[in-house]
Amino acid sequence: MGVAGSGKTTIGLQLASALGWSFRDADDFHPAANIARMSAGLPLTDADRAPWLAAIRGHIEACLARGENTVVTCSALKERYRTQLVTDPAKVKLVFLSGDFDLILNRLNQRKDHFMKPEMLRSQFEALEAPQDSLRLDVAETPDALVGKIRRAFAL
Repeated sequence: MGVAGSGKTTIGLQLASALGWSFRDADDFHPAANIARMSAGLPLTDADRAPWLAAIRGHIEACLARGENTVVTCSALKERYRTQLVTDPAKVKLVFLSGDFDLILNRLNQRKDHFMKPEMLRSQFEALEAPQDSLRLDVAETPDALVGKIRRAFAL
C-alpha cells in the first residue's frame, strides 16, 4: 500500500515473482468511470472508491478461499479502506511503501501514459492515514532491498 508512485507495482511484481505467487494490481480493479475521472485530473471520492475496494476485497477473499498466495497492490490510503481489505489479519499482511513527497513526485513525472496525474499526488498525501499495523518501508531504498526486507519480515 502507499500513494501513487511509491513503487507498489514494481515491488509487488518483484515479490510475487520471487515467491512464485500470483499478482494483481489495484489499477486493474478500477471501473472505467474511475479511470476517466483520474485521467481528467480529478481525485476519487469515497463513493468512487467503493466498487473498486469491493472488487479488490472479493479478489482477496477468493484467493483466501482457494488457499492461494498472492500479492495485491492498493493505495489503501485510509484506515477504513484497509479494514475493508484485510479480511483476515492472520493471513493478509500490509506493507506500507512510504516516501518523501518530492521523490515520489519525481517518479510520477517520469511516468508515461498513466491515468494517475502527478498533480493529484498532493491529494493522496493529504488523505493518507499512515497505518499502525503494517511493515513500513522507505521507498528511497532499491526494489531488491525492499523485497528482501518484506521476505525477512514475514519469513517468506
